[in-house]
Amino acid sequence: MQIASDYTDRASGANPRQDGLVSEPSPLDRALARVGDRWSLLVAEALLDGPRRYSELAAALPGIAPNVLAARLRKLEHDGLVAATAYSDRPRRYRYALTADGRDLGVVLTMLAAWAATADGAAGAAVHDACGTALEARLWCPTCDEPVGDDAGVTRL
Repeated sequence: MQIASDYTDRASGANPRQDGLVSEPSPLDRALARVGDRWSLLVAEALLDGPRRYSELAAALPGIAPNVLAARLRKLEHDGLVAATAYSDRPRRYRYALTADGRDLGVVLTMLAAWAATADGAAGAAVHDACGTALEARLWCPTCDEPVGDDAGVTRL
């Protein structure tokens, strides 16, 4: 199975359509371009609890090669999801933290993990502490201050 971003023209960032015309990349294509690999998502998840040094991230992500971790941190920083702050000049060392945009990704990661746990029947689904019921994600309109269901009109911008 191929995902939509597999069809993206890397030079233009656009997607070829069946009729031969080129369309703009979809929001999902753009999201996958930023975090569409396993390690980027796991690095972001490791930073949800707060800033970490490189060595702490390496310890939190067993199996990641040092060059892969360095490359993912650079890419996430370039994409505005992670900020690096120097804490030592000699040798130059950094502490990494999620930006506001990166913290917003945390909501998606939590929902994705809950979806996988529920689909697999494995532990890890988010549950309500008071009653133990598995939580569900819902769309919410902040202006109307109410949930938006599948039957309500939802327009994609």
